[in-house]
Amino acid sequence: MQSENKLFDDFVKMVNGVAGTMAGVSREAEASVREKAREWMAGADFVSRDEFEAVKAMAAAARDENEALKARIAALEAKAAPAAASVKRAPKPKGSPEA
Repeated sequence: MQSENKLFDDFVKMVNGVAGTMAGVSREAEASVREKAREWMAGADFVSRDEFEAVKAMAAAARDENEALKARIAALEAKAAPAAASVKRAPKPKGSPEA
């Protein structure tokens, strides 16, 4: 025979209600913290991953272009060096202090 204890049943219902309420409060607190974190990060001037990747690609392209230009300058200087050495200097006039 099962005895019904009204006080015990009411207590179990109350505990179940409190547990459900606490779960809801926990979800609300988590959502609020996430929203505050998003607001803080937006105000802190962070960049998105997409923006970061785009700037990273631009920097890599600029480095590659810089290296190509350095190589081109070196080639032009190497080509110009023998031409500059073959240019004869005009003789210095007589009576100059360096003669």
